[in-house]
Amino acid sequence: MKHTTFGATGLRVSEFFFGTMGFGGDWSWGGDADECRKMFTAYAEAGGNVIDTANRYADGGSEQVAGDLLRGDRDRFVLSTKYTLTMDGTDPNASGNHRKNLRRSVEDSLRRLDTDYIDLLWVHIWDAHTPVEETMRALDDLVRAGKVLYLGISDAPAWAASRAHTLAELRGWTPFAGLQLNYSLLERGIERELLPMAEALGLSVAAWAPMARGVLSGKYTRHGATEGARVKRENLSERDLRIAAEVDAVADELGTTSSRVALAWTRARHRWIHPIIGARTLDQLTDTLAAVDLELPAEAVRRLDEASSFELGFPQDFIALTRDFVYGPVVGEFEPRR
Repeated sequence: MKHTTFGATGLRVSEFFFGTMGFGGDWSWGGDADECRKMFTAYAEAGGNVIDTANRYADGGSEQVAGDLLRGDRDRFVLSTKYTLTMDGTDPNASGNHRKNLRRSVEDSLRRLDTDYIDLLWVHIWDAHTPVEETMRALDDLVRAGKVLYLGISDAPAWAASRAHTLAELRGWTPFAGLQLNYSLLERGIERELLPMAEALGLSVAAWAPMARGVLSGKYTRHGATEGARVKRENLSERDLRIAAEVDAVADELGTTSSRVALAWTRARHRWIHPIIGARTLDQLTDTLAAVDLELPAEAVRRLDEASSFELGFPQDFIALTRDFVYGPVVGEFEPRR
């Protein structure tokens, strides 16, 4: 697995991130402790170095397992966790992006992870009830204290993330280095605003659910499997199944698996998109890790794009439609630098 810098920082991260959402506790899609260690070892041996978790995953159990796995070799890995989600539904201050919840969440995460610093801290989801100035200044305080090294934001609208990022740059605070977003052939909405923003600001993107919770793995279209599946077949639309079937067709033609094709598509245009891969078994993880070496032909990418096509909506579609009217006949002679 190759490595690249994360966002506009010097931090080196692997092509795929390892998601541990199912580790720890009684979460139905997680493996037992022994299987978790085998998967972690396989990921590390493949060259992966980013472990992604969150304080809420398995009610803290995921962080504890991650801490156990990293014990003795902590500095070789980029440890990524999150805060925002409530850890106590009876306490109104136990959630949100305000300073009080941030401080408590990070201290608890450090204890569960058994470490004195977090490499990458994500704001887990946008909180419209906390001033952005409070969040960014509080995050910067943690960076200056050495408890957090880099920052990112997950599940936020483009206008909110870009405003927070720009405000931090203007005031000399630590800006975001990356975004964590839902991205797959079934969910391409981030192509409207968030991906263009990431490219303009130099942010890396960690893509969660790149296989759409297993829908693009072939388990529904090839085998009709529903036992143990995180998504019930009856909840899938005709569009979902049509896209999944096209993934299967491309995989068969290339002599590979559907899972690998789905993962390779997320990186077909932008190498700074890092799929977060997770699995219940070592065999599943071994299959998905092989997607690192899969380069989809341009024709395969085109077919998958067409099968999953969607409208960007206003103003993107309007801007594209009026291109000739805006720039005139010379637009065909113009080639932008990027």
